[in-house]
Amino acid sequence: MRAMRGCRRSTGRRVVTAAWRNRVIGLALAAAIFLLDQWIKALALGPWNLREVGVIDLLPFFDLRWTQNFGVSLGMFEATSPEMRWALVAVTGLIAAVVFVWMLRERAMWDIAGLALILGGALGNIRDRYLYGYVIDYADFHIGTWRPFLVFNVADAAITIGVLIILARALFMREKPPTAQGDDVADGTAEKSTNA
Repeated sequence: MRAMRGCRRSTGRRVVTAAWRNRVIGLALAAAIFLLDQWIKALALGPWNLREVGVIDLLPFFDLRWTQNFGVSLGMFEATSPEMRWALVAVTGLIAAVVFVWMLRERAMWDIAGLALILGGALGNIRDRYLYGYVIDYADFHIGTWRPFLVFNVADAAITIGVLIILARALFMREKPPTAQGDDVADGTAEKSTNA
C-alpha cells in the first residue's frame, strides 16, 4: 500500500515538473519572439535607415517597407489622439496579462507554445505603441501589385500563428474524457467472454 502511495506521489511530481518545464519553455519562446521582433525593428530604425529610405526591394515578392500602424490588427481601431493611444496600450496590455495567466494554467506544450507566440508578439507591439505611438511594420509580401496581407512585422506573424495553433487545438484536438478503470476491466472481460 505504501509503495502505491509513493508511486502516486512521484507520478504527481513528474506531471507537475513536466507542466512547469513546458511553461518555462513557453516563457523562453515568448521572450525570444519579443527580442527578435525588437531587434529587427532596431535594424529598421538604425542600419537599414528604413524610415528615410521608405522601401528596400529584396525579392520579386517581398520588400521591406516602412509603415507606421496606429491601429491594432489589420489597421482597425486607429489611435487618432493621445487618449486613444494610451487606451490601446492599456487594452492590449490587459490582453497580454490574460494570455500570460492563461499560459501559466495550461499543461500541454502545444497550447503553451501558441499562447507564448501571442504573448511575445503582443509585448513587442505594446512596446512600440508605448515608445512611438504606433507599431513599426516593415514586411511587405506581394504578388505583383496584389497584397494578400497588410504590411506586418515578426510580432504580427507570431500572434497570427499562435492564434491558429490555439484554434486548431480547440477545434481538432479535443481530448477524450478519461474513462474509469472499472470500465476498461469490464470491457476487457466482456471481450474475452465473446471471443471464447
